[in-house]
Amino acid sequence: MRITILGTGTLAEALGRRWARAGHEITVAGRSMDKAEALARRLGAGVRAVPLTEIGAGGKVVPHAPAYPATVAGGADAVGAGARRTADAVLLAVAYTGVEEVLRAVGAPGGALSGLTVIDATNAIDHGVGVLRLPPGTSHAQRVAELAPGAHVVKAFHLFPSEQWAAPEADATADTGSTHRPPSVTICGDAPAALRTTEHLVRDVGAVPVVLGGLDRARQLEEAAGFVIALAFSGVDPSRAVPAMPTP
Repeated sequence: MRITILGTGTLAEALGRRWARAGHEITVAGRSMDKAEALARRLGAGVRAVPLTEIGAGGKVVPHAPAYPATVAGGADAVGAGARRTADAVLLAVAYTGVEEVLRAVGAPGGALSGLTVIDATNAIDHGVGVLRLPPGTSHAQRVAELAPGAHVVKAFHLFPSEQWAAPEADATADTGSTHRPPSVTICGDAPAALRTTEHLVRDVGAVPVVLGGLDRARQLEEAAGFVIALAFSGVDPSRAVPAMPTP
């Protein structure tokens, strides 16, 4: 799968590394080209860094920026002048205060991400207290959908800290033959195909996808992140504040 990651922080790096190891084709873009190139180098062979402005209509990117190492599968003809390639999914992994700037830079309001799965992993939350910075009745994922008309927005990967995915894969394996219980990643979205794409990517980082419902459930998931963050900053293990419930 071809994945464009918007963001260069710890979550972008942790998920990007796992997806690269799973064989996905990764492109990184961020507000700082230096940081995007540095992340591409850390993620390894074939990962490409591009400016935000080179992400064009339909989520396509102009692959003129170097991959690391500079050669990529298919040779020079595959990435020659004027060549374009389409992303299958876009991960939005930036601070919530920078989301609108990033989406406008890639041309999302004009339809640049139309038809693509856009995974919103952001939290519009005051991290010290876990308060959602949104008016009642709205969600950040729905705001992303408004800024990126035509995109199939899915809320996912916002609840776990990046350290969860930076740990060795053995610590989060989804292998059903293991005695280890892999983490569950709750997701929501309106487009069935986008949900399937996201479920696939959740499994590829060693977790179990759990579809909660449509994008109208995003507010609930974002509030849950605020609850977890508030407990963590208070020195309380969030898992101790959730009752063990029998499952069907």
